[in-house]
Amino acid sequence: MGRQQAERLERIRAARAALEAEARQDPADLDPDGPGPSSGMQKDGKPERAEDGGPPERAQRNFTDPDSRILPTRDGVIQGYNGRVAVDAELHVIVSQHVATTAADYGGLIPLVDAAHAALGRKPREVSGDTGFATEENLAAMKERRIVAYLPPARGRHGDDNAAGERRLRYKPRMMAMAGKLRRAGHRSQYRLRKQVVEPVFGQIKQARGFRQFLLRSLTKIRSEWAMICTAHNLLKLAAGAA
Repeated sequence: MGRQQAERLERIRAARAALEAEARQDPADLDPDGPGPSSGMQKDGKPERAEDGGPPERAQRNFTDPDSRILPTRDGVIQGYNGRVAVDAELHVIVSQHVATTAADYGGLIPLVDAAHAALGRKPREVSGDTGFATEENLAAMKERRIVAYLPPARGRHGDDNAAGERRLRYKPRMMAMAGKLRRAGHRSQYRLRKQVVEPVFGQIKQARGFRQFLLRSLTKIRSEWAMICTAHNLLKLAAGAA
């Protein structure tokens, strides 16, 4: 066996040992702000294990960056991270940011809102987010913070009518109330402004600044890299406004 083969075999053994150790660990003991479960160790938000209690066959661990995860995108899947931002509606500057290893956004709303409050010294009056942020818990948290929220529930399966969508929300009173609130407001709803607030920021970072992928490895370094990218965006915005 050559040196490269031996090194690869050692990496495979180390990755398998890490997955087996994770399978024995209580999911509740995982750092809530850490990388989280390895790819394939959860299904529908619940821990998944093989019959013998070990990692399932679909469990995976990246050799190059074990903190990264397999994330679904519109174009397939990537091995990477999920960078999130909260954006001021008037100046289009980033008021808080966060990086996670899951494609699901619902867990990012409270950290973003609370970080914006801490940075600015005041809480937002209103918060708009797409369907990925809409949960009973998040709507309750916004009410507790006395922040007006515009978080539309998912529309459901393709072809469903409004009645079918409402039936699925009947045990989620806050989500049902939010759906009714947005429906009654129609084109006058504040939610209609969300895309023109946050989407241009991602477009400027990716297209104008040329930032298409993270260059570092490990969640700690990626979070520092994303913070630098967001800071650069804000400085350029402020410089343009002062010109």
